[in-house]
Amino acid sequence: MKSLIVILIVILSVCHVSLARTKNNENKKITYIVHVAKSTMPSSFRHHSIWYKSVLKSVSQSAEILYTYDEAINGFSTTLTVEEHRLLKSQPGILKVTPDKMYKLHTTRTPKFLGLDKISSLLPTLDKSSDVIVGVLDTGIWPESKSFDDTGYGPIPHNWKGKCETGTNFTTSNCNKKLIGARFYRKGFEASIAPNDERIRFLSPRDDDGHGTHTASTTIGSPVENASLFGLANGTARGMAIGARVAMYKVCWIELCSGSDILAGIDQAIADNVNILSLSLGEIPYKYFKDNLAIGAFAAMEHGILVSCSAGNFGPRSWSVTNIAPWITTVGAGTLDRDFPTYVSLGNGKNYSGVSFYNGNSLPETLVPFIYAGNASSDEGKGDGTCAPGSLDPKKVAGKIVLCDPGKIGRVEKGNIVKSVGGLGMVFANNEKGGEILTPDAHIFPATAVGFTNGEAIKKYLFSDPKPTGTIVFEGTKLEVEPSPVVADFSSRGPNLITPQILKPDLIAPGFNILAAYPNNLSPTGLTSDPRRVDFQIMSGTSMACPHVSGLAALLKSVHPDWSPAAIRSALMTTAYTAYKNNQTLLDGATKKPATPFDFGAGHVDPVSALNPGLVYDLRVDDYLSFLCAVNYSSAQIEIVARRKYTCDPKKQYSVTNLNYPSFAVVFTGEHNEIKHSRTLTNVGTEGTYKVSVKSDVPSVKISVEPEVLSFKKNEKKTYIVKFSTSTSKQNITQSFGSLQWSDGKTVVRSPIAFRWKIE
Repeated sequence: MKSLIVILIVILSVCHVSLARTKNNENKKITYIVHVAKSTMPSSFRHHSIWYKSVLKSVSQSAEILYTYDEAINGFSTTLTVEEHRLLKSQPGILKVTPDKMYKLHTTRTPKFLGLDKISSLLPTLDKSSDVIVGVLDTGIWPESKSFDDTGYGPIPHNWKGKCETGTNFTTSNCNKKLIGARFYRKGFEASIAPNDERIRFLSPRDDDGHGTHTASTTIGSPVENASLFGLANGTARGMAIGARVAMYKVCWIELCSGSDILAGIDQAIADNVNILSLSLGEIPYKYFKDNLAIGAFAAMEHGILVSCSAGNFGPRSWSVTNIAPWITTVGAGTLDRDFPTYVSLGNGKNYSGVSFYNGNSLPETLVPFIYAGNASSDEGKGDGTCAPGSLDPKKVAGKIVLCDPGKIGRVEKGNIVKSVGGLGMVFANNEKGGEILTPDAHIFPATAVGFTNGEAIKKYLFSDPKPTGTIVFEGTKLEVEPSPVVADFSSRGPNLITPQILKPDLIAPGFNILAAYPNNLSPTGLTSDPRRVDFQIMSGTSMACPHVSGLAALLKSVHPDWSPAAIRSALMTTAYTAYKNNQTLLDGATKKPATPFDFGAGHVDPVSALNPGLVYDLRVDDYLSFLCAVNYSSAQIEIVARRKYTCDPKKQYSVTNLNYPSFAVVFTGEHNEIKHSRTLTNVGTEGTYKVSVKSDVPSVKISVEPEVLSFKKNEKKTYIVKFSTSTSKQNITQSFGSLQWSDGKTVVRSPIAFRWKIE
């Protein structure tokens, strides 16, 4: 019944969004976010919230304000008809009225893999309670998880202004000295999609999806010994910054997150005094003055809060990276040196690799009958191989392994259907579109997934042998898998769709098969028919990579409390690595070829090195305002982002290439081209002299740096100019790559370079 209600709500949601976006219904109310020029408020109003209500009342007698925003933007959200929307846009002081958008949600091994054990030995105080607070915007939290145990923690930081809100199955007693805040926001979702049903959703900060608990524990989770998923990935689970505190802002419902709710969460997190914001969610890129998440992140940055966001799971497609504003730290996903391999052994003696989280009773050691689902149809000649409900004949399936094709239902459900008609096991084979991308599942009975190539080979055997046989062998947890890391095939890639001169993603972190805390009222498969319950779950996505960087940023903030968000990001980027120990470039998991800065940005995060980066590329609010001038935003558009009036100096030459970013994205637009970039380095280490070195993949790109040597006193800043030039000798290519690094003989400060030739 519960699953049926969820399906109906999702169907209603899709229908509602379709009507709101496409149907010309004058009386239909749509949710909008209203940006206001606060400086134009008449003096007769005591507070901007009263003014907002007055403006809204002038165009609608029935419309009500959903949220009034005080920090994230200047403005409010509301629901309006088409005519009311038209009238509101023309009111004095209204800068922009944008439709609310829906954003989508995008461990035991990672601490050792990242070298956090070395940090613990160097700085043991970091494992104790700190005053750094990470705000997580997600699906909520499961406070009973041991990952949020506050044993040994000191008092809640004195500057904390937040609170724990009560609601369904959640009271103030669910918070402690580790989980110091929990709030929930649902007005935007319910106005745009459908009311939440308390029978299937917790109308409180409690997590009813699992995503939020997983990301929060990855960021700051307390150590939990003997954590695993059915014995897989066994070890001590812990977050990246185990001494930090966490505040949950539940803004996502049924895997959808309303922009107005997200803004409300950011607005409150700023007021609550968080230090880091972690958002594992996103939407397709928009210009910054149209992207409400980017606008909210700008406000957070202004308050000294680092905003870490997932890059998206639209890889390996180029131009797919999301959350690309330069004041956001954008995180892609890499793999770990851990795997959960299986192989399908056939009667012809051949074996084909696959993946699975199944760890129960294995199949018989002897080979058993094996059949393709299309040949096991309950209706003679009508089987399509997808193992759909009612499609399999028990007489043909009983006692056999069944190979299933992709279809409308999920992999685990296919396995359950095979099991229900007497099958012994299931092999899921990707189609050509799915390719070789494999996602393990916590199957209820012996089952695995194989890629397209292996699936085709298995089918060939099943079709050619009159009595095909086989078995599935489960090898459990395998460590020290090489090569690792590789860029996860699903991780979104650059270039940056909005501003190609800013390289995104910024870096990658572990995001594949990550074990972390999970609500113990949910099944590991998400199916209501699955009776199993777990305390930890293995999940993959840039959603899992983002909280790794959020936690590492919290670590750096604990050690360097005076560092700005840009300085922390710079430290993480310039110390990231791009090669294995054998000096070969990190691989792209999709192509099995060397990855590029469009795949991994500056490289894979290295927190041990990031603690002492030597030099950083710092950025302040004025630098970002100059950047907005450089991209030719009008005063009104800048005011939407910056929440105040700002006029670009007509006498000044603004350039995107002068934004003090820790990476370089060079876009050539003609046969003969020369582009200059200006950068300023700040010494955050000891006095020293740094020399520059540059590399380029193609001889047709010349790179010169002036000066080539920089000598620093402590905290001193030094500026340098890089000149990139290309000529008619350029080969027939559209992109190439290089690097620029400063070194004092011990510390290396490295920046990636991505070159693109824009075809006119």
